[in-house]
Amino acid sequence: MIEGMKIRKAVIPAAGIGSRLLPLTKAIPKEMLPVGDKPVIEHTVRELVASGITDITIVVSGGKHVIQDHFRPNPALVEQLRADGKTAFADAVAEVGELSRLGHITYLDQHGPYGNGTPVLNAARTMGDEPMLVLWPDDVFVAEIPRAQQLIDAYERTGAPVLALMPMDPADSQRYGVPVVTDDLGDGLLRITGLREKPKPEDAPSNFAAIGGYVVTPGIITELRRQTDAWYEHRTGEVYLTDAINVYAAENPVFGQVIKGRWYDTGNPADYLVAQFASALAHPQYGPLLRQMAAELD
Repeated sequence: MIEGMKIRKAVIPAAGIGSRLLPLTKAIPKEMLPVGDKPVIEHTVRELVASGITDITIVVSGGKHVIQDHFRPNPALVEQLRADGKTAFADAVAEVGELSRLGHITYLDQHGPYGNGTPVLNAARTMGDEPMLVLWPDDVFVAEIPRAQQLIDAYERTGAPVLALMPMDPADSQRYGVPVVTDDLGDGLLRITGLREKPKPEDAPSNFAAIGGYVVTPGIITELRRQTDAWYEHRTGEVYLTDAINVYAAENPVFGQVIKGRWYDTGNPADYLVAQFASALAHPQYGPLLRQMAAELD
């Protein structure tokens, strides 16, 4: 197992049911809910492609065919739009289809115990023995340098697993995985020796939150396999990526990279509305309209 290989592959776990967003997600996968003029998963795919990732595996479950439909090239629709003089729409549809080619998107059905470690392990079985990015599809980052690229840069600097981090109000610690930080290496790179899942504020080991972006190396995959084997033996508990990272970090180098940029979570109603509003404000056409409306409401 070579821990220092170049990262060219990524996993997007998209098998969840989106229970926190029901009833919105009863018929529409949470990954396909719009943020701005794009579904949230498209923001993630674009981020990966912009960061040089050439192989993207999206791990899905039943009812997620609409994700595949969205990224599937549709030349007949593009041709019809051009014939109708709707060039801008034709270009937009063609561009989404091109993402599938640039990212070499493949789809994999999820199998195994409950927990966010399962889709990562499912994808690892098809990806070979090399490091990969793992990004959740309900996060949107607005950053000059994509979050994925910042994680890749940190991995190339360290040759070890890397977690995406953001500064956190300690009062919010029960919403996140919180790293045990032991060293500050500069430029936002931190050495960590553990990860505590949703600790109480008084028990939080640092003022940083892990926010759904990881460079996962073969050593982490080995620990995920061990946890999955234990689940099949005892049929209890769940398999979580953070648990595997926590165990691995106790004896091996693991790092966190504080991401430069704005992070928007779309996984619950309040944060989803914030992401929508922020995206609309940043839009050159919709932003001025919203600001004018807000001023009139005052």
